[in-house]
Amino acid sequence: MSSSNSNSDNGTAGLNLKTGPTNVGRDNDWLSYIVPSMQRKITKLNYDLIEECKRCKEDSVLSKAIRDDLESYCRDIRREIVKKMRNGCAPLFIACKRGSVPVAEYLVTVCEADIEQRGLYEVPEDHTFHFVTPLWCAVVSGKLPMVKYLIRIGCDINATSDSGSTPVRSACFMTHVEIVQYLVEAGADIKKPNINGGTCLINSVQSTHLCLYLINKGADVNAKDIQEKTALHYAIQEHRLETTKLLLEHGADPYVRSRYGDDALRTACIKGANQIFDYLKTHLEYSDERIAEAHELIGSTFLDEHNETRVAILHWRLAHHIRASHTPYLEKLPKVPLRKAYGNAVEFTTLEELDNIATDMDAMRIQSLLICERILGITHKDMLFRLTFRGASYADALQLQRCIDLWRLLLEVRVAHCSILHFDTCYAAQALVRLMVDLHKRKWNQPNGEMNPIVILDDVLPIFEDVFGVFSLMTDTIVEAQELLQVRPVFKKQQENFDRILKCVAHLIFLLNSTATTHEQKKLVFCSVRDLVRANVRSAFTCDTLLHLCVSRLNVIKSGYLNDENNLTIVFPNAKVIKLLVDCGMNVNAKNEAKSTPLHVAVQPYNYSNDIISLLLEHGADLDQPNKSDERPFNLIVSNPANTIPLMNFMNLKCLAATVISKYKIPYHNQIPKLLQDFVKQHEP
Repeated sequence: MSSSNSNSDNGTAGLNLKTGPTNVGRDNDWLSYIVPSMQRKITKLNYDLIEECKRCKEDSVLSKAIRDDLESYCRDIRREIVKKMRNGCAPLFIACKRGSVPVAEYLVTVCEADIEQRGLYEVPEDHTFHFVTPLWCAVVSGKLPMVKYLIRIGCDINATSDSGSTPVRSACFMTHVEIVQYLVEAGADIKKPNINGGTCLINSVQSTHLCLYLINKGADVNAKDIQEKTALHYAIQEHRLETTKLLLEHGADPYVRSRYGDDALRTACIKGANQIFDYLKTHLEYSDERIAEAHELIGSTFLDEHNETRVAILHWRLAHHIRASHTPYLEKLPKVPLRKAYGNAVEFTTLEELDNIATDMDAMRIQSLLICERILGITHKDMLFRLTFRGASYADALQLQRCIDLWRLLLEVRVAHCSILHFDTCYAAQALVRLMVDLHKRKWNQPNGEMNPIVILDDVLPIFEDVFGVFSLMTDTIVEAQELLQVRPVFKKQQENFDRILKCVAHLIFLLNSTATTHEQKKLVFCSVRDLVRANVRSAFTCDTLLHLCVSRLNVIKSGYLNDENNLTIVFPNAKVIKLLVDCGMNVNAKNEAKSTPLHVAVQPYNYSNDIISLLLEHGADLDQPNKSDERPFNLIVSNPANTIPLMNFMNLKCLAATVISKYKIPYHNQIPKLLQDFVKQHEP
């Protein structure tokens, strides 16, 4: 029997399972010579190996059956078997996570497993996934013997995760002190931050012992991350008093400000770290004005975060006494402008005014917003969060106009200081528009098939002025935002936010049409919508016009603020909005990315309405224009059993001729006028 026949009996061609390829031309092609039956055996062996690795303990070894099977193959096949991954993990990666040094050692020495082959690791604390090396996996899993073995065989000690985090930095986050010490002694770089600038020291604020060790090893105590925060900021916001003391004793600068202008004292006030607040004001030098502001701010935090009215009043009283102890009185600066959202309220300046406020919870909440805006500024992220939270509280209490006022202020700030392409702006817009749409349409429950209205306290909401104000906010910069999306590179998140804003604008047009009652208001709506139509704004992904959106039932608004995503208010298709758009000059035959006109969208079964289709046809919608899928509205309408439209009333000879020319591919270029050539081209699939 020839050697080639012998190889064939083993399930290969030109391949010896013990020694590897014999007559294969290229080294990397030899696996393709394995017949399917042998490939299945190899796949099963990999599966069994992974399953055994998943069950192994720190002192486990691979079973004799698995080892015998592996060693029955040549080194190249063994290498391929241990290279294969399941659910993002190869056998060595799993063994490192389990901490089984004997298994890992066998895979590396006998099977030549790649010691740097990355896998997916899920961090149990926050359920995030990272693409990391076996060493990183062993470190975060807290397997010191495995870490020692991997370092000994030459693993890259500073290989980063997909977020730029080194093994030692991740060990600090997990507070694996012994592993941190071993890695540092082995040469790990404790000064290398992740992609967000987070350092080992920042990751260690939960442990004074670890912080002290890193500082003694040369960690920069004042190193900043991408938010310009130091380890001291993080120690304070996590209420770590002992770590705060340690960092200050070793040179941490308490006056360093973050990107939002927060130093140590302000951070303690924002986070309600009462013990750290007391320590800072006792051991550091601050002006009386700073101390007064700090008492006012921490009082607001205790009121807003913990509903501690007594503590809030106590701090505000202390602040007043500090201000009143000076001659003249230390004024509260800068002055917060009168705001409708705050009911035009002003801050208290006397104890009598404070006592009156103390009996009115709503007045105290407004005082808290006034204090925060004065001290933090209207654009501070914590200030905006408090506006969001306070508005939601008003909505829960059915004080809906108060909610609209606060969320409108929030949106004004977001638009002015970010962009409508920013996620936070989009999020705020969706919440406000969704609330106003729900209020206008009312909400209905259907228990046992019966329709029962949910009672809304104020039957006139939303008012036209609020709707128009939000519409203006959304549309004033929408053309500029669309132009920005043409600049490369384009970010998918910004495109998604733009499309969500465009849906909000469509719903606002619906609300404008519904809430405008006077002649002046209706004229204002018409002029504003006409200007928007002339701008030819389209969605980023599908190039839909507003008319495409307003004939589709899929045009809905979701909001993270309102927890009823399964009970979305549907207002489209809407004939009144469609009529307004076409009256304002919108092209009824405009095509989107799929070359579908609004009529293509309107005739879909889930959008079908004879009234709306008739409206589009009456304003010139073409029945025979094909889209990319060669679908024509005429065919979809005819096939719909609900159709009652006399379609021949909307057909003309020019349209029929163009359809025949395109259907039978009759040459027409340079044989008919240029205008007619363009018309015929529109009818081509």
